[in-house]
Amino acid sequence: MTTAPPETPAPVAAPPAPRNAQRWLLVAGLVASVALLSSTLLWQKLSSIQEQLARQSADSLGQASEARATARQAQDVAMETAAKLAVTEVKLSEVALQRSQIEGLIQSLSRSRDENLVIDIESSIRLAQQQAQLTGSVAPLLAALKSAEARIAKTAQPRLSPLQRAMTHDIARIQATTLSDTPAILLQLDELALLADELPAANAVGLKKTAEPLSRKSQESVSVWWMRTLTTVQEELKSLVRLSKIGDPESALLSPDQTFFLRENFKLRILNARLGLLSRQTDAARADLATASVTLGRYFDPSSKKTQTAANLLSQVQNKMRTLDIPRTDETLAALATAAAGR
Repeated sequence: MTTAPPETPAPVAAPPAPRNAQRWLLVAGLVASVALLSSTLLWQKLSSIQEQLARQSADSLGQASEARATARQAQDVAMETAAKLAVTEVKLSEVALQRSQIEGLIQSLSRSRDENLVIDIESSIRLAQQQAQLTGSVAPLLAALKSAEARIAKTAQPRLSPLQRAMTHDIARIQATTLSDTPAILLQLDELALLADELPAANAVGLKKTAEPLSRKSQESVSVWWMRTLTTVQEELKSLVRLSKIGDPESALLSPDQTFFLRENFKLRILNARLGLLSRQTDAARADLATASVTLGRYFDPSSKKTQTAANLLSQVQNKMRTLDIPRTDETLAALATAAAGR
């Protein structure tokens, strides 16, 4: 079977040329308008960008100039600060030097104050010691020590602590010391001085009794008169001879005139001891009492009651004289010497 040849399509009629051209022109115009609008927009945007960049550049330049000015100011401030710091360091060194000088001056003043305090305390204690020796009372010495102890306690200086301890020990020792009663010793010395005139010498003969008259009394019987007469004659015979033992030959050879001067010498020794006690010369007073004791035991009758009374009084006075010495403040004075030497 034979196929028929295909049919060829009929040719399409071409549109008219003017309408296509208008369409392309319209498209081209639209494209150009769009391109022009885009260019305009881009140009406007570019202009705004340029203006913004210009402003930013101007701002940057301004900020840069401000930064340079600030940097210059900061540099000036830094230089000024460095200058001030240098001046401050110089002043600080001067202040440190002045501080060290002031500290040295304060230490010197403190040391000088302590030295003046030590010297003042030493002089007051020595003066109080002399007053105590003159008055025979420890009250001035105790007052001076307590006042000095209070002054040292106020200073609160550690290097003066040994001095304060020494004063405390001396105060306790002085308060525990018992002193004799000086007025009582003076009264006993006065009694001895009065008793000196009545002391019998070792070679003195017994006193004669007043003999009664041998004449017979009117109311007396003959026998009684004879007995009284015999008794009187017997006593007279006994008084003619006296036996006694004298240990020192010098006492036996004393004459009545020498006995008088011996009593006066004994009395002068007692009065000198009294004067030495009043003038606080206890060593001289003890020496006079020792000499008076030797004289009393050598030249006067030891069996006489008056001699025994005088010896007893003299022994009591010598015992009391041993406790008349005012206690010394040697420990305090040694501590003061150590403090004054700065040790």
